[in-house]
Amino acid sequence: MHATPTTAPSSDLETLAFLNRDYIAAVKGSDIRRFSELLADDFLCSLPDGSIVNREQFLEQAGRPYTLLNLEAHDVHIRLMGDIALVHARTTFTLPGGTPGAGRYTDVWARRDGRWQAVAAHVTRR
Repeated sequence: MHATPTTAPSSDLETLAFLNRDYIAAVKGSDIRRFSELLADDFLCSLPDGSIVNREQFLEQAGRPYTLLNLEAHDVHIRLMGDIALVHARTTFTLPGGTPGAGRYTDVWARRDGRWQAVAAHVTRR
């Protein structure tokens, strides 16, 4: 389940910060229902292996049981450019064998028909 804000966000930055937290929660919970709400129909994602997946492929992968532990987003930077926003962040997590991992992501959001939708993502891991 995704959380809903108790009060309406007062700015686009607050809205995008909430959506970013919801996106991370959807990753951790393999919540394809929430992703279906967040992702634009033309969403594309660049994965750590260099491949690009479309919305349907992303939803299929996101629905699989999530194997990383303790996923956290850090140093989140949200940049607004009119009806486009970029979210840059660093991640930390634990691999199934207990080894610590880290990465970065950039998500691109677009305001369409009055609401923010994720249109692209780029994920790295080391």
